[in-house]
Amino acid sequence: MSNQARQDNRSQFTILVVDDDPNQRSLLESFLTGQGFTVTVAASGEQALEILGAQDVHLMITDVRMPGVSGLVLLKESRKRRPSLPILLITAYPDVRDAVHAMRDGAINYLEKPVDLDELLDSVLDALGIQDVSSPALPGRLSLPEGIIAQSPLMREIFHEAALVAPTDSRVLITGESGVGKEVLADVIHAWSPRRDYPLIKVNCASIPDSLLESELFGHEKGAFTGALSQRIGRFEEADKGTILLDEIAEMSPSLQAKLLRVTQDGSFERVGSNMPRITHARILASTNRNLEEEVEKGNFREDLFFRLNVMEIYIPPLRERREDIVPLAKRFAERFSQGNPRLSAALIRCLEQYDWPGNVRELQNAMERAVLVARGELIIPEHLPKRIQKAVIGNPAAGDFPTGRRMEEIERDAILETLQRCQYNRTETAKALGISRRALTYKLQRYAEQGYPIDPE
Repeated sequence: MSNQARQDNRSQFTILVVDDDPNQRSLLESFLTGQGFTVTVAASGEQALEILGAQDVHLMITDVRMPGVSGLVLLKESRKRRPSLPILLITAYPDVRDAVHAMRDGAINYLEKPVDLDELLDSVLDALGIQDVSSPALPGRLSLPEGIIAQSPLMREIFHEAALVAPTDSRVLITGESGVGKEVLADVIHAWSPRRDYPLIKVNCASIPDSLLESELFGHEKGAFTGALSQRIGRFEEADKGTILLDEIAEMSPSLQAKLLRVTQDGSFERVGSNMPRITHARILASTNRNLEEEVEKGNFREDLFFRLNVMEIYIPPLRERREDIVPLAKRFAERFSQGNPRLSAALIRCLEQYDWPGNVRELQNAMERAVLVARGELIIPEHLPKRIQKAVIGNPAAGDFPTGRRMEEIERDAILETLQRCQYNRTETAKALGISRRALTYKLQRYAEQGYPIDPE
């Protein structure tokens, strides 16, 4: 078979995805299907062996730690039955690496969780002998939409992830502090998706009273409640064939979470005051500034809904962790709010880079809008910034000129690396000990590695 034939018809390749985690299984199935492959899934090693005996499979991707038949046992059994079958292992546990290296004749590679979809795709294409690793199904992979700033490696990686997941129908959970740009990322995912010609509907779950949110999402019939003088089409109906963003999803009440779960399962819902089922084909994006795993443990958020929404999580780090983006963003905001040609003084740039920006991009935008108004000219200096920023960065003579940003960042870095070492470089345990998500830890460690700090055992 020629390489061109392989490239033109990916559907001829059947990939078996094995994982007992429905969230991970759904993500890999949706992503690989979106890339044009035929995908079969198994929820256990036992089921995978049955499929291997009954179907023609060209590649198997399996989790390592599963109850019953584990991924390593499955690897051994599969090699007996299908010696030439390429097998890719996925693991969240670094201690499996030695086992993988010892069985290189059976496993083509291993990937760590959370799975990097770009790395996964490259491994799959390589295993199947497909030479063209670029994909027309990944719009925007090489260039960002106009107006989007991503100078830092962290943000470039985030938009790269968005480009990978955008062509699929997978649900995406966007997490990060308030003001980091979660809504902007949702805009990009929709713009890069095949749904771009249909609506992107945004609902802020925190700004609408719970008594009205159900009607806002699902609509209502005339007379359904006091004040319902006419029929109303809900936001899920408006978003049909398009995308709906459920912002601040953690603020939704438990009773409404149960109704949302039904929509995520089969797209069905009922308007308030009606018992007639309706169907929406909207793709669901959700965002939150809270740790949903902690909210699940506290009983504030349904675990089944969390797994449904979290098919793919994209964490946006705070602005203080991607300082390369601060000045380019500030320049962009200054140009937006100024009628002239604003210039940022060297002293102002130092202030911007050293401030911690607890309000993230939103705070930076507001600060630059004020600075442009106060400056009344082309040159913007530190005195044009809000007083709280001046005080935080310059107003502590005992600590030197610009004390705040770097020192706090160093304290955080030392604490993370010390905890990582204490947990024997187990990232899952380290994240738990620090009280942050594993994805957040991964981004921080990636940044430290780029700075030359050791993040793996020697």
